[in-house]
This record gives sequence, structure tokens and C-alpha cells, in this order.
Amino acid sequence: MTPENLVFLAAIIFVIGAIGVMTRRNALVAFLSIEMMLNAANLVMVSFAMGRGGLDGQVAAFFVMVVAAAEVVVGLSIIMIIFRTRRSTSVDTASLLKL
Repeated sequence: MTPENLVFLAAIIFVIGAIGVMTRRNALVAFLSIEMMLNAANLVMVSFAMGRGGLDGQVAAFFVMVVAAAEVVVGLSIIMIIFRTRRSTSVDTASLLKL
């Protein structure tokens, strides 16, 4: 695949993730949509690195994956705590936790 095709694919994946974040009220689905958006950004960085012939985009994508893994740990633990207290993963009920 050419880098242009990969960027087009990444744009489609990013748009699907953005629509998922904006339209879904479930925290787990919104969380997975954010992960899709991060993977689209990784695909763009790797495709530009492939087009330039360097490794800088691949290294940056690796660091984004490390940050995404830390986000998964923290995000899922917060979602689990909200589910235990409210018995729902709706974003609307999570907003009730504000002081």
C-alpha cells in the first residue's frame, strides 16, 4: 500500500472513532472509540515514516502505544469503579460524581 492509501484509511478510522465518541453515551464504547482515534494517528505516523524512509514516525507511534496502554489501565479502572457504584457505564451518570 502507498502512504496516501494508508492516510486515507487512517482518516476513515479516525472519523469512525470521532463519531463514536460524540454519539455514544456508554463510557466503554466512547473509550474504545478514543482508542480507534489513537490507532488512526499511529497509522498516519507510520505511513509518513514509510514515505520518508525513516524510523522517526515508528518510534513516535511506539510511544503513543505506550501512553495508550497506560490510559487503558487508568481508564478501565475508573470505569469499573463507576460501574460498581452506579451499576451503569453511562456518561450521564458519571457526570453526577462532580462536586
